[in-house]
Amino acid sequence: MKTFRPYQPDQLLLLPPSIQEWLPAHHLARFVTEVVDELDLSASEEWYTEERGYPPYHPRMMVKVLVYGYCTGTYASRRLAAKLIEDVAYRYLAAGNQPDFRTISDFRKEHGAGLAGLFEQVLKLCRKAGLVKLGRVAVDGTKMKANASKHKAMSYGRMVEKERELKREIAELFARAEAIDREDDERYGRDRSGDELPEELQRRESRLKKIREAKAALEAEAKQQAAREATAAQQRIVERSREEQRRGRRFGGKPPQIADPEQAVPEPQAQRNFTDPESRIQKTPDGFIQGYTAVLAVDEAAQVIVSQHVTPSAPEVNELLPALDRIRQVLRRKPKQVVADAGYWSESNVEGLAQRDIDGYVARHRSKHSEPPLPPPRGRIPAKLSLADRMQRKLRTKAGRAVYAKRKEIVEPVNGQIKQARGFRQFLRRGIERVGQEWALICTAHNLLKLQKAWGTA
Repeated sequence: MKTFRPYQPDQLLLLPPSIQEWLPAHHLARFVTEVVDELDLSASEEWYTEERGYPPYHPRMMVKVLVYGYCTGTYASRRLAAKLIEDVAYRYLAAGNQPDFRTISDFRKEHGAGLAGLFEQVLKLCRKAGLVKLGRVAVDGTKMKANASKHKAMSYGRMVEKERELKREIAELFARAEAIDREDDERYGRDRSGDELPEELQRRESRLKKIREAKAALEAEAKQQAAREATAAQQRIVERSREEQRRGRRFGGKPPQIADPEQAVPEPQAQRNFTDPESRIQKTPDGFIQGYTAVLAVDEAAQVIVSQHVTPSAPEVNELLPALDRIRQVLRRKPKQVVADAGYWSESNVEGLAQRDIDGYVARHRSKHSEPPLPPPRGRIPAKLSLADRMQRKLRTKAGRAVYAKRKEIVEPVNGQIKQARGFRQFLRRGIERVGQEWALICTAHNLLKLQKAWGTA
């Protein structure tokens, strides 16, 4: 008769097994705990100053649980709390501790800045491991849903109409309430308190308050944008005057006009979301979403993210140079070569790349798959070509096409790994600062996985 290995689910253990025996030697959870033990978490540890009360969970343990969750595609605090009970790897990381979902959620909120700072520390580890060469870097952005519905947004024009409508309805409700009060006074006397507003009136007043706050915010943004444009126009006037003096003649045409920022009003179609006011409507291949643009700069050597940030702006044209400046700020070096698609095209970006002595490859137009490529240029580069024309001529060469083709191989797989493989498609937090912190943690997890892969095969 066939015999089997012992199987006794009800067998009691006289001594608990060692926690170190729960996982294989090369398990990701072991790698996460080894790396986090080497990181500087003083910002989180020093956050706790109150000596009284029950001791909090150790910050290093909480960081390990969160980082491992982001590495394996578990982001929600309730799911993380469940994993601490059900999953051996989480129990290993927490050493048997089981903080509830509210504790996990509060830790992520309270220590958002410290968690975001882990990105730089892990990036430097990747550089020490030889995974970051900064020879060629590709920059790209991806649209990410906010923790808000696009149906909870309202345009400035609609706000003006709705404000008038609600004011009229509130006035009618007050008049109706006064009429009812007079009838009650005549029927029951004047002893009725009538302190509380009718529920219907309370709802309308709260809606009116929200609309007025959103309307004021849009008006403030319009004034700030007008002030920035006025400053830029003033700078152009000064530069125009200097150039006229240098050439000894006045230019034709009208000089730049400067509008009064205090008179600026939002466009009627300008929108603001009531759930996450800092998010914006973003266009994606599948339609429109309420969200943010998450920007990545990825090194070619091992697809390590060397720069990351989030912007509410749908156009990405103004995000190229800030992304590159962040690389130099953290790693004290600049990339030799940068590749970016047409979303980052502008003459000022081309000039910025030249000023930073970076060999740039930025497309001017999005080419269709059915569109045949233009023939490569021949002969010497004309001396009078502008920087923009030189860029486009370079992209038409065989070497330029080969370099630009690498963009898809470098950065687009990273977006796929984050959104498809690890299932991160929507931010859990709200507001540009908190969303930026969450994106930094996502990118930290990505780089940790690259580091584990490199060390595992070393």
